[in-house]
Amino acid sequence: MATDGGMILINKYSNEPLYSQLKKMIVSKIKNGEYPPGSKIPSEQEFCECYDISRPTVRQAISELTNSGYLYRMRGKGTFVLESRSAVHAKTYTGFTDSILDNDADSEQKLISIGELTNKELPKLGGIFSVRSNQIISFAHIKYTSKIDGDLVSLNTSYIPLNLFPNIAEDVRNKKPSYDILRGKYPLVPANTKSCLEVVYTQQNEAQLLKVPEGQPLIKISNTILSKSGQVVEYVISKYKADKCKLLFENSK
Repeated sequence: MATDGGMILINKYSNEPLYSQLKKMIVSKIKNGEYPPGSKIPSEQEFCECYDISRPTVRQAISELTNSGYLYRMRGKGTFVLESRSAVHAKTYTGFTDSILDNDADSEQKLISIGELTNKELPKLGGIFSVRSNQIISFAHIKYTSKIDGDLVSLNTSYIPLNLFPNIAEDVRNKKPSYDILRGKYPLVPANTKSCLEVVYTQQNEAQLLKVPEGQPLIKISNTILSKSGQVVEYVISKYKADKCKLLFENSK
């Protein structure tokens, strides 16, 4: 790979594979700001015509840069440069998510809505909270977004049983800290979690709240939070912007 007046050229006579040269060229353009974060890079066809290389060569270069976290694809729209990512700590006991009952002081939460529903309206809550088949329990249904270092990173939905926390809606509206919410409720203090991680794609209403295009990948984490006695005290579904987050795992033996 050579340069001509600062322009990077691909050397077809080099021992270095063409796709590798193209990868280095794209990375160089990202680092020098020619392809800024969030911008769309040229199409495969444009790369082919500009550098007189084959489509499989371009496809391999872009695929490897996508896998290594430099780029991301949006179906029908093209390939874009990933923005910098905030680190989200995947804690051993409190789980991945922003829990209202065990919130992280480093996160900034913005309340979207607070509602109420029962396990009859959302049957899966009955199984999660071990509700008897003939029993009806009301839950606070709280939706909020979270920021880290000023960056909007996730959309969260929390379900909390009102028989355990009857004032939770008011407490959340008043931005009461978790230690005040849990004051005098030691048996209900979150102590463990069961988490499930999967990749989903942004729906229309989520796209508006997260300020991303519809169809962008999200990291979905469903988190069941338990007290020391094993009682489920909260169920949280968090959807993280995949282009904004990286998960850090810390485990002890």
